[in-house]
Amino acid sequence: MTAAVKPARAAVIGGGVIGGGWVARLIQNGVDVGIYDPDPEASRKIDAVMTNADAALGKLTMAPLPRRGEMRFAGSVAEAVAGAELIVEAVPERLDIKQAVYAEIEAAAAPDALISSSTSGILPSDLQAKMDRPERLLVGHPFNPVYLLPLVELVGGKSTSAETIERAAGFFAGIGMHPLRIRKEIEAFVADRFLEAVWREALWLVKDGIATTEEIDDAIRFGFGLRWAQMGLFETYRVAGGEAGMAHFIAQFGPCLKWPWTKLMDVPELTDELVQAISDQSDAQSGMHSIRELERIRDTNLVAILQALKANDWGAGRTLAAWETALYDAVPAATATDDTDQPIETMRQQVPAAWTDYNGHMNEARYLDCFSMATDAMMRRIGIDADYLAAGGSFFTVETHIRHLDEVTAGNEIFATSQVLLGEGKKMQLFHHLYADGADGPRLLATGEHMLIHVDMNSRSSSLPTDEVAAKLAALAAAHASLPRPDGAGRAIGG
Repeated sequence: MTAAVKPARAAVIGGGVIGGGWVARLIQNGVDVGIYDPDPEASRKIDAVMTNADAALGKLTMAPLPRRGEMRFAGSVAEAVAGAELIVEAVPERLDIKQAVYAEIEAAAAPDALISSSTSGILPSDLQAKMDRPERLLVGHPFNPVYLLPLVELVGGKSTSAETIERAAGFFAGIGMHPLRIRKEIEAFVADRFLEAVWREALWLVKDGIATTEEIDDAIRFGFGLRWAQMGLFETYRVAGGEAGMAHFIAQFGPCLKWPWTKLMDVPELTDELVQAISDQSDAQSGMHSIRELERIRDTNLVAILQALKANDWGAGRTLAAWETALYDAVPAATATDDTDQPIETMRQQVPAAWTDYNGHMNEARYLDCFSMATDAMMRRIGIDADYLAAGGSFFTVETHIRHLDEVTAGNEIFATSQVLLGEGKKMQLFHHLYADGADGPRLLATGEHMLIHVDMNSRSSSLPTDEVAAKLAALAAAHASLPRPDGAGRAIGG
């Protein structure tokens, strides 16, 4: 299995819909990104993408996110790619433009930098035909919105090295994606060939007056689209075959493939009349919404589907869960310190817009979420990791007391520090402080005191932790015993 290792620095050449989506996914995963696009509106357009991406991310996951990467607009391709390990090309779908961009990239990029094209269908062998070092180019074809949909098709050309494919798979997995390695290069790769077939048939249905654009979309979103979202094509038909499985399905429905049901090998002429009819129907279908509103509606629906799939450990939800686990596991390394004679920093991130209420302030439930992240970080520090949980051990929170002391708005960076008040036997008592960074120094937002009991999740009863976990917890408790008792510790409401 490919090791997931995100790049420290990346570059995105082209700031359109796909390029902006790449910027958002990389920035949100803590990757510094250099951006080049000659369009004077590029900055505004990417800011709009980031606004939607941040709103979606705030709903998608409660995992502790890394410090956001730095977004830097460059004045040239050379400036954008300087120091980048991963260079994403997302310029218009013209071979001559892409090859000219690669020449500029190669003149300035690091010798070991990977070049990933977001092309929807141009063969990588054609893309790399004029390169000095073609072995480091591959196609990394994503799907819109890039910041939410995890699939990225990896396609190598005749000169692409196996090492390039392997490194690219690691980079994309490291930013929460599902890299799908395409075995042979072919025009439009795999996913877009399906989309093109459905699109071709849909054009005929509109032209022949069989269905409107809205009716076609309804046929997909109320029917097989829901099945495809979680089972794809072959697994769906395997189920349709009943207990006899796929062989029975093919025997029963295979002959239908010879019937003249589709016009997949024929394309209707896109006359002015047909284009106008499609445009008018599309306006009637959803013209009451702006494109940005439709993007937000789409993102909200995708988040709900991804969360449902995660709850069932299935499909794209499994990729989401793996990314979240990696985010949680990264916390101990990010907060690692041998200096235990002071409270330990256990979470740090910017406040997403989705965390705020109608007053524009972070809502009270998110204060608890922050303290939950801090508690999880302390648990991982003493050895309560994924393997420990899988073995059936964990600490469960049995009592919590939060004091809300100040407000914070979206975009502010917040962080928590944690102190062990008690760590012996089955008990772990933690005290967290939540701060907001400011020009005049940290500002205290809230405190949270938590009592946890170790539990055997198989018997659902309290139990002693392993000796190794108990020793790490006791060592932290002993180190923190000399610290002043926090203000508010042991306090009841109104006390």
